[in-house]
Amino acid sequence: MVEEWPGSELSDEELDVAYNVRRKAGEELFARHMARYRDESARAVAGLPGHPGIVYDEASGERLDVWGTGEGLRPVFVFLHGGYWMALSRDVSSFMARGLYEQGVATVVPDYTLAPRASLEEIVRQVRASIAWIHRHGREHGLDPARIVVGGSSAGGHLTGMAMVGGWQEPLGLPGDVVKAAMPISGLFDIRPITRVYVNEAVRLDVERAAALSPALLPAEYRCPAAFVVAENDGEGFLEQSRSFQPQWGAGELLVVPGRDHFDVVCDLADPASPVGAALLGLLRR
Repeated sequence: MVEEWPGSELSDEELDVAYNVRRKAGEELFARHMARYRDESARAVAGLPGHPGIVYDEASGERLDVWGTGEGLRPVFVFLHGGYWMALSRDVSSFMARGLYEQGVATVVPDYTLAPRASLEEIVRQVRASIAWIHRHGREHGLDPARIVVGGSSAGGHLTGMAMVGGWQEPLGLPGDVVKAAMPISGLFDIRPITRVYVNEAVRLDVERAAALSPALLPAEYRCPAAFVVAENDGEGFLEQSRSFQPQWGAGELLVVPGRDHFDVVCDLADPASPVGAALLGLLRR
């Protein structure tokens, strides 16, 4: 039954400890991480060739940025930002764009309407629409629609999972393998625990809807290669989510990054020599 899920026996306080990574970091460290996202993103795209601010979804008016285009068509990394579906934006989420550009890879960073203005179902629809836009219009902007790799951090890791599963591609006229590989970072794959933590004040899920929006509970005929990344010092809930879903997916590796926490592990995407950066390039070059 959907009412029973791993961890459902925990108290609300225990669930908060497992999933409230902002509280675990503390406000001072959290603020430093957010400033780092902003500053490193600004430096990464300064003077970088690209096409910022493109409307990818007429229904919502949401936009995406294309960074790091060059000669010919480039493989594309689609980065879905975190923020528990209710914070952050594409403006502070392009810190990997310059490093990938130097490796011959373009970066696409979509915005999506944040909760509670949008339901989680609508956020998922928008993310999938951004992938459809790349497949249909990428060539016009230097992107190779046959080489799309999707990744994201935290809530963005959940949204990556929702792009990995099946059932949504055909209605949008896309091939089942439109996402060639994926890198969820500190992802959420069974989001039923969210119904009992503070985040639910914004996303307003019940257990049945949470189950329907959980990649771990959805079918996937095509299982793309994936790297499941999580930080050694992540929230215990996030660690357990990746440890559980990676073997279930069965087409990827689990990478636990030592010395990193929930908020800084994603910054390693900007360094091609780091284990995270190297794993991403490996997916892009398969």
